[in-house]
Amino acid sequence: MMWRSTVSAMAALLVCASTTVAPASASALELFREFQRDLAEAAFGRAGGQSGGRVAGSVKLTLANSAPSSASAYERRSVGPRPKAQPELKNVVIFFTSLPATKAAPMQASIAQKDEQFTPHLVAVTAGSSVAFPNLDPFFHNVFSLSRGAAFNLGRYPSGASRSKTFARPGIVKVFCEIHSHMSAVIRVFDHGWFTVPNEDGTFAIDNVPPGDHTLVAWHERIGERRDRVTIKPGATTAINFTLPVLEAGQ
Repeated sequence: MMWRSTVSAMAALLVCASTTVAPASASALELFREFQRDLAEAAFGRAGGQSGGRVAGSVKLTLANSAPSSASAYERRSVGPRPKAQPELKNVVIFFTSLPATKAAPMQASIAQKDEQFTPHLVAVTAGSSVAFPNLDPFFHNVFSLSRGAAFNLGRYPSGASRSKTFARPGIVKVFCEIHSHMSAVIRVFDHGWFTVPNEDGTFAIDNVPPGDHTLVAWHERIGERRDRVTIKPGATTAINFTLPVLEAGQ
């Protein structure tokens, strides 16, 4: 159909523009990104009045093939109580990587500091979202990151206090506490809304996905990405499952 050809051409133009145009200033870059989002919405969000589709499936975790690498900014040492186990499936993010940036509403998320660990260990948010870091322990904590494009330091603050940080750029932000070196967390920031964190039983679903052939990714910080191609049809559900070798012995 004619609208399909138009959408494909607009999508190709978007990809080409994003890789060949180099705005001369920060303001020009923001205008260019705004243009990308508007074009993406026109090409994928409303093309021919088509409704989006749904992808649903599950994630299964298996034993890792080798010893996992440390996610800490420092060498691990034994300090305080042993961290309580958190559901490993909640440390997985499912997202589309072949779709262009679109306007997505900012979110409000929270990562608590409790029992000398960040809880939850991972959150996934849209660009422009704010993440709060309440201190629920009876002593001081700190929150900082050295991640590229999102470096920050919220300083040290006491029990009962909370400080927040807004994440404007998409990417991976690794968060630590300078007082307790064994503490770490991960924030995944996306420039679209087609992502999710699985339920504790591993099931997941993403709705209103633009029709077409796309790449779906399952990501875990210890193994990186596992990719698969999916075909999304208007008003239909596409099923897909992932198996990720991330579990440590005893988990």
